[in-house]
Amino acid sequence: MKSLLHVLAATVVLAAPAFAGGETPANPDAEVYFINLGDGQTVSSPVLVQFGLRGMGVAPAGTEKEMTGHHHLFINRPPLGEGEDGADELANGIPSDDNHKHFGGGQTETVIELPPGQHTLQLVLGDAGHVPHSTPIVSEVITVTVE
Repeated sequence: MKSLLHVLAATVVLAAPAFAGGETPANPDAEVYFINLGDGQTVSSPVLVQFGLRGMGVAPAGTEKEMTGHHHLFINRPPLGEGEDGADELANGIPSDDNHKHFGGGQTETVIELPPGQHTLQLVLGDAGHVPHSTPIVSEVITVTVE
């Protein structure tokens, strides 16, 4: 029985996806979350999005200060580390486009225009160079419906 448990444990470890970011350390207890939005919520556009962070501080992009980062908002794309460019963004940084909004000034909220329908949102904390921390600090992916 003991050897079967070892085999099962090894299988679980080998099957688990690698989820590591860049080289900047993060507080392992840090959390990023949506303050004013919840999964399944119905909203009107423009949408106010407020970013919450526990266990680390917010600092503008380019600021090299331990245990800090700045927010990124993923819109209508797979969760961090998944999809076509997932591994690249974990190691080399988050792109800047319509699906990846950067808040390098240290902003903790934004207003976004979204067309009617369902949209996914995820918050990702990035280091001074827009790279997720060595243990990425990410929110749950939520879905909101715009009326």
